[in-house]
Amino acid sequence: MDFGIGFLSNNIMLPILDFFYGIVPSYGLAIVALTLVIRFALYPLNAGSIRNMRRMKVAQPVMQKRVKEVQDRYKDDPAKLQEEMGQIYKEFGNPLAGCFPVLLQMPILFALFATLRGSPFADVSYPVNLHIVPQNNVEQVQPAYSTSPHTIFVSDGEHFPVSAVVPSGDQLAVGETTAIRLQAEDGRSLPQLVDAYAKPDIEVKPRFEVTKGEELVSVGPDGSIEALAPGDVTIQTKVPGLASNKGFLFIKALGRIGVTGDNGEIHWDILGMILFFGLSLYVNQQFSGQAASSDNPQQNAINKFTPLLFSGMFLFFPLPAGVLMYMVIANVFQTVQSFILSREPLPENLQKLVDAETVKTEGREKLAFEPGSPKRAETKANAKGAKPETKSAKTNAKSSNSATKSGTSKKVSKKKS
Repeated sequence: MDFGIGFLSNNIMLPILDFFYGIVPSYGLAIVALTLVIRFALYPLNAGSIRNMRRMKVAQPVMQKRVKEVQDRYKDDPAKLQEEMGQIYKEFGNPLAGCFPVLLQMPILFALFATLRGSPFADVSYPVNLHIVPQNNVEQVQPAYSTSPHTIFVSDGEHFPVSAVVPSGDQLAVGETTAIRLQAEDGRSLPQLVDAYAKPDIEVKPRFEVTKGEELVSVGPDGSIEALAPGDVTIQTKVPGLASNKGFLFIKALGRIGVTGDNGEIHWDILGMILFFGLSLYVNQQFSGQAASSDNPQQNAINKFTPLLFSGMFLFFPLPAGVLMYMVIANVFQTVQSFILSREPLPENLQKLVDAETVKTEGREKLAFEPGSPKRAETKANAKGAKPETKSAKTNAKSSNSATKSGTSKKVSKKKS
C-alpha cells in the first residue's frame, strides 16, 4: 500500500479539492482554496524556519568568530569543546534548527504539487514498455503487464485510480495482437466509468502514441496493438484532464504548458505568472532574512541571481498554468508571512548586536553638542520641561536687585564720608 506522495494526494489533497469544488464549481478557485488551506496548516512550521533564518543572519558573524575561538582554544579537549559549542548554540541558536520544519513540510508540498500536475488539471500519461520477440520465442504463460495507477477524473468530483494494462504481458511475438486497456482497481474499464458517472457533454478519450520503435508496432486509435518486428517499444497512453482547457481569471487554460505555443504564439498569462513569481521571490528574500549582507559578497551574488534563476527555469522546464498559479499564490502567502514575522522584536542579545552594527555602519556616536545627538535632545527636552517664571517672581527679582543696589550705594557713601 502506498503511504507516500500518492497517499497524501489521494487522501488529503483530492478530498479538500472536491470539497471546495462542491461549494463553488470552479477549479481555479478550488486551487486557490486548496493552496491557502495547506499554507495556513503549515504556517507554524514555516514561521519557525523564518524566525531561525532571521536570527542566524544577525548572529552569524559573531557566532562564527566565537566558534573559531573555541575550536582553536579547545582543539585538544573534545569534551570541553562540545560543552562550549553547546553554550554558543544556547546563546545564539542552532543554525540547523530551521531545517527540520522545512523537511517536515516537504512531503505535503510535494503531494500538493503532484495533485495539481495530474488529473483533472493536466493530461495523465502512462508509458507502456513492450518487448517484441521473434515468433515461438515468447514465453507460453506471462502475467499481465500493468503500470502504476494514477487518479483519473471521469466527471466533476468523480475520480478513480486507473492503470494501463496489457493482458498478454509485456512480451509479444511478431504477428501477435493485443490491446492496452485502461481499468480501475475493481476491474471496470475507463469507458465503463465514463458511461456510469460522466455527464453527456464530458468526453474522456485516451490517446495512444508510439514514442519508441514506431516501425516495430502498429497501434490503433482504440489501443489495439499488432507486433511487426522484434525490438523494444514504448507507447505513451494519455488521458486528457477535464479542467485542462478551462480558464480562470486571466489564465486561458489551467492545463496549458509553456510560454510559447506550437505556432510560436506567446502565452502572456504564463509569462506574467513567471515574472510575478520571480518578483515575489525577491521581495520574500528581503523580509525572510536572505537579503544582501556586506559580510559575504559571494552569498550576496547568489541571493541576487536566485529569483532570476528560478524564474528562468520555468522557461526551459515548463509547468502547467494551474501549477504556476499555485506557486505564485504560495509565494505571495509566504512573502506576507515573512513581512509579519520581520516586525517581531529580536531577542535582547541579538538586538544589541543589531544596535552595535548600526552604530558601526553609521559611524561614531554623535557628541552631546552635535545636532541629532541623544544627549542634546535630552537637554532640550529638560529645558522645555522647565516652568517659565511668573510675573510676581519677576517683580520680586527686580525688587531684590534694586534693594541690593540701594544697599551698595549707602555703603559707598559712608566710606566717602
